[in-house]
Amino acid sequence: MAAKFFSSAEEAVSDIANNSTLLLGGFGLCGIPENLIKALVKKGVSGLTCVSNNAGVDDFGIGLLFQKKQVKKMISSYVGENATFERLLLSGELEVELVPQGTLAERVRAGGAGIPAFFTPTGAGTLVAKDKESRTFNGRDYILEQAITGDFSLVKAWKADKLGNLVYRKTARNFNPVMATAGKVCIVEVEEIVEPGQLDPDHIHTPAVYVDRIVKSNFEKRIEQRTIRKG
Repeated sequence: MAAKFFSSAEEAVSDIANNSTLLLGGFGLCGIPENLIKALVKKGVSGLTCVSNNAGVDDFGIGLLFQKKQVKKMISSYVGENATFERLLLSGELEVELVPQGTLAERVRAGGAGIPAFFTPTGAGTLVAKDKESRTFNGRDYILEQAITGDFSLVKAWKADKLGNLVYRKTARNFNPVMATAGKVCIVEVEEIVEPGQLDPDHIHTPAVYVDRIVKSNFEKRIEQRTIRKG
């Protein structure tokens, strides 16, 4: 059951085909699988359905896929930092499904847990509820949300041991753990690989059973928005 290790991001994503559904970890530019995304841009795969909390920025991360028009559908929570995304949406070249952030996280978590759907009060009585089953529980309206799964999960972790167990660092432990569980194949890029036993079992965030491929990468660590005070 041990994960397979790859020498490059290009090798790790080599079998991702056109029209695949990808689940991408990260929040803003924090904890995104930036090298796996670059490898997909280089590969030229197209017709992708991407599930990600946000649409990134124009010249980095998932924004690079939008520049090359490799994404046909985006399922996301926040898309306000990407001008290319906006242009593709308004021109009709990109299909978009906007999902409340907590609902998005729970839909992916449910997919990884084998739960096909769940009721939530979030979005009841709004446009979010359009064409969805609704029910009332204890006097409160709920809508039925479908779980999300994908062909591949693309995840960024801090450390992995040689069995495939993962640890995320601080804020980068955002959408990565749930995305890792909900893809048929989980591909992870990490900063460091350690020997089995070097990770405290109580501190492992994603067990190796969910992890299929690992590649060690270098990261740019960009800041999405820099805010400073005037002196």
